[in-house]
Amino acid sequence: MASLTLREVTKAYGATQILKGIDLEVADGEFVVFVGPSGCGKSTLLRAIAGLERVTSGRIAIDGRDVTQERASERGLAMVFQSYALYPHMSVYRNIAFALENLRMPREEIDARVRRAAKMLRLEPYLDRKPGALSGGQRQRVAIGRAVVRDPKIFLFDEPLSNLDAELRVATRKELAALHAEIGGTIIYVTHDQVEAMTLADRIVVLQAGKVEQIGAPLDLYNRPANRFVAGFIGSPKMNFLAAGSAPLAALAAPAGARTFGVRPEHAMIARDGEAADARLSVDIVERLGGESYAYGALQDGAPFCVRAGDALAARRGDSIGVRFDRARLHWFGEDDLALGA
Repeated sequence: MASLTLREVTKAYGATQILKGIDLEVADGEFVVFVGPSGCGKSTLLRAIAGLERVTSGRIAIDGRDVTQERASERGLAMVFQSYALYPHMSVYRNIAFALENLRMPREEIDARVRRAAKMLRLEPYLDRKPGALSGGQRQRVAIGRAVVRDPKIFLFDEPLSNLDAELRVATRKELAALHAEIGGTIIYVTHDQVEAMTLADRIVVLQAGKVEQIGAPLDLYNRPANRFVAGFIGSPKMNFLAAGSAPLAALAAPAGARTFGVRPEHAMIARDGEAADARLSVDIVERLGGESYAYGALQDGAPFCVRAGDALAARRGDSIGVRFDRARLHWFGEDDLALGA
């Protein structure tokens, strides 16, 4: 496995700049996730690392060796795409073995690698099947197995779970985490799903408009977002943002320079009867998920707001409920949308 270093990496198509000076260090064996909204540059950055895109400027190094000008085939990486890209006429065994056969690896070595990967990914019963006889999750495991047998320096995953249904996404996510724990490989993983990022990553790289907004461990980004964008992107449902000092929130002690503050739905509470409320929420809809519920609506000043409640929330559309904020979990942002005190 290997480490990865990016220094001032840019990518432009004519006058349109997609990547804007990316600096990043990925340690040997680390699981790093690129996350951000559509069009933020995360897939372009992954393709640049793979050698499928030539960078406009900057430097890419693997284990300290400059590979910026090297072709994809020379970098020793393996990539798993959103599309499975399996050969439909080949068995699972041949799909996994195909790249090794092209390298003219000895047959015994190929067989040992394929069967080891199949055992790791629970594909042993399906080695003689064609891709058409597999489920979506099984096909994606075959695509991952094809990468595993190459024993690459770094694994690159480009939204590999996007084509799976919700249940399969959760199951395959667990398998990816277990795979990383077993092989200890360096993994760079791209997703637009911040829940996926929070679940899998050792560190998350949050991107917006071709720039890195923040890099950190999942809970660091959740608890200490560097700016309003990261605060709103990390967490589900997303953080509520309100104007500092606006009625009826003037009683909250805002720090100097505060323009807005944020409070996550899980850090707000439904006020009980007789309890003082920081604001009142006019309920539009209640999302009941079994063990918990979320009430969505608007505060007195019209600001949209969401609060998490227990499974016994009886509120309905049109009801007015009191809301209290956990003072220790508020996030304050200045005029430049940077977190105050960050």
